[in-house]
Amino acid sequence: MAMREIRSALITNNPVTQQILGICSALAVSTSVATALTMSMALTAVLCTSNVIISSIRHHIPPSIRLIVQITIIASLVIVTDQILQAYAFELSRQLSIFVGLIVTNCLVLGRAEAFASRNPVGPSAIDGLANALGYSLILLLVGTVREVLGQGTWFAMTVFPLASNGGWFEPIGLMTLAPSAYFVIGFLIWAIRSKRRDLVERTGYGLRREELSDD
Repeated sequence: MAMREIRSALITNNPVTQQILGICSALAVSTSVATALTMSMALTAVLCTSNVIISSIRHHIPPSIRLIVQITIIASLVIVTDQILQAYAFELSRQLSIFVGLIVTNCLVLGRAEAFASRNPVGPSAIDGLANALGYSLILLLVGTVREVLGQGTWFAMTVFPLASNGGWFEPIGLMTLAPSAYFVIGFLIWAIRSKRRDLVERTGYGLRREELSDD
């Protein structure tokens, strides 16, 4: 079951490319692989831990305050995660700026807490959190890789292409260092996945795919 959930979250039901969740952080922190990896680790820790905690106390939370309790738990975990990053990886924490704190409002974290963890046992909730975090991390790392290689000619700060400014042949693409470039990369990934897996294309109209609709 665990492997099936993870495979689904990586490709067929990826939270970024299929559910379109967590886009804001994907745009902001994917300028390099290092920041993308750090953000992925932070979100994975928060998502898995919050799912486990919320699931374990789900029978003791009154429905009227369930959302408030969930946000409080997630916010507490985010604060701890942010403090750990500042203590042990200050430079990366500075580059991530406010976006670690904004995990509190990340639709992926809140969505899995409300839709799954609050309704299921601890084991499945932990697997669900890990699977969705891995799916998110995969896309974030792919986007970070493309943007860093094409925008800076490096990968994990190691030279991939010799820069023209240092006597090499590669001229970095400035657009890749800007947030809008993440839109293009994510859009290309969505197109590539859905071109390969036609069953993932949304249906429109009366259950027909767009390409099946006539012009009548």
